Amino acid sequence: QVQLVESGGGSVQPGESLRLSCAASGITFSLYTMGWYRQAPGKQRGWIARIFNDGTTQYTDSVKGRFTISRDNAQKTAALQMDSLKPEDTAMYHCYALRHDHLSEYRGQGTQVTVSS
Repeated sequence: QVQLVESGGGSVQPGESLRLSCAASGITFSLYTMGWYRQAPGKQRGWIARIFNDGTTQYTDSVKGRFTISRDNAQKTAALQMDSLKPEDTAMYHCYALRHDHLSEYRGQGTQVTVSS
């Protein structure tokens, strides 16, 4: 059974940081691109970042320079370091795993991030 379990969300003030983690099980982790997306109430889901199995990273423009995605193939985890958080970053954050040949994709249940003064 495949599971992606996110953790690390919480409530912070603008300018503060959070580190989200995603623990994967049931997949050959190194074959998967890992990524994060978010969804706020009443808004469309928005892709944030991804890291390929070779370590290459990509980010949406709104988080470039503030968020850093990483992975640990040995631990089967992916992380999203979020710095200089803004109120508009408030959302439910989900990790996903996309197999390199796109034959399978999995998503986690999410962890809530709230940025408010």
